[in-house]
Amino acid sequence: MRALSFIKEAALNLFFPKFCLSCQREGNYLCQDCFSTLDILEYQYCLCRKAQRLTRVGKCKFCYRKKLNGLYFATGYQSQLLKKLIHQFKYEPYVKELAEALASLIITHFKLSSKIPQFNQGWILMPIPLSVKREKKRGFNQAKEISKELSRKINLPLVNDTLFKTKETLPQVELEEKSRMENPQGAFAVKNKEYIKDKKILLVDDVYTTGATMEEAARVLKEAGAKEVWGVVIARG
Repeated sequence: MRALSFIKEAALNLFFPKFCLSCQREGNYLCQDCFSTLDILEYQYCLCRKAQRLTRVGKCKFCYRKKLNGLYFATGYQSQLLKKLIHQFKYEPYVKELAEALASLIITHFKLSSKIPQFNQGWILMPIPLSVKREKKRGFNQAKEISKELSRKINLPLVNDTLFKTKETLPQVELEEKSRMENPQGAFAVKNKEYIKDKKILLVDDVYTTGATMEEAARVLKEAGAKEVWGVVIARG
């Protein structure tokens, strides 16, 4: 099976070579030189807009009421290269294979930070779900693709079919801040609750801006029995 997968990948690379989206060097969608230009954070910051650096893992005293236990993000959303990568990942023409490079940013953040807990038994990965309509249109869920890569690299189980969307919501990027806070309310539900009972969840998405989507998902997961819910994203807007 591995040999067949290797042959398939080699054939694809031969007939459809990959080029770095930054410098156009052949080989990968993000070459190592361009990867190294991105400022990967070695510290953890709070959930709130103050985004203050924390001396311990979690959240600041102003965020204690929030359902999310904390947020891991690899970098800020200021880099034009990063914006290009995420845009190419999420919008047409979709480059689904960017999931590996984007997940590597998160893995690098984990490796650099001394405040990351040991992800062992009791932890699971879970992507923020898309509605059936939106996932069908795109052909994939970007959070799920990143989660798959993280699962492979940090050896944590991936739970896909427990958190789901109950209604279609507007894309957050199209809304003003007040509407962004209201848009995800009531948009999630949980099935197969036994999969998350007393678990610590790494809840994965691409970008964290207001945090409204993750906060609503965390609320629903905790009400269903999750012990802790931590956000994990590529970048914070």
